[in-house]
Amino acid sequence: MISKTEIAHFQKHLFALMERPGREQTQLRDEAVQGSGGEASGGISNVPLHLGDLGSHEAEEDVTLGLLENEESLMKEINEALTRIDQNTFGVCERCRKEISKERLQAILYARHHCVACAREVQRR
Repeated sequence: MISKTEIAHFQKHLFALMERPGREQTQLRDEAVQGSGGEASGGISNVPLHLGDLGSHEAEEDVTLGLLENEESLMKEINEALTRIDQNTFGVCERCRKEISKERLQAILYARHHCVACAREVQRR
């Protein structure tokens, strides 16, 4: 069984994890909305960019938006883990309701957890 001290430790780490994506989301949003050239897009010149540069910029923007999506998903998972702590369901398999080992919880604190048997069953699907 997970002690209150261990739960507090997990909660502290979840809050620390929560700070990192918040900073990265701000930076990624700033990068995603940067213009791609010309004065109308915030550039210092009205000279249009080469088509190759535009393609590179679009590819970079796609990567940035994908990273932003990942960070938002991470924040959601962390918030849900904190909710499970508040509801006293953290460390309990979401499928069979049995206790999950501490080692498994420590691997990825915010991930939805299943016991080993249920995780195998979920993977088969």
